[in-house]
Amino acid sequence: MNTLRNKVQLIGNLGMDPEIITLPSGSKLAKLSLATNDTYKNTQGEKITSTQWHNVVAWGKVAEIIENYVVKGQEIAIEGKLTHRAYETAEGEKRYVTEVICSELLMLGK
Repeated sequence: MNTLRNKVQLIGNLGMDPEIITLPSGSKLAKLSLATNDTYKNTQGEKITSTQWHNVVAWGKVAEIIENYVVKGQEIAIEGKLTHRAYETAEGEKRYVTEVICSELLMLGK
């Protein structure tokens, strides 16, 4: 059961081209925004689609694959872990961020 701790699996579409950052050490960091859709019927029987946006971060080889093969609109499946962090802006405002740290990637579709 330990392998189930803090495990996230998502299938969705990229909302924009990934942002790739090359660190001074030469390793890569990829940031992307993934949209997942949930469809249900309301009390009137109308089909409703709810879209959730997820911030995803990938490092190293996974980031290099994203840089070379993943583009806006593409459907992908990811697996990783959920993280939360906080930072302070230049104006002194505290901001909170929830991200999925991607450890595995599967490209879907055509």
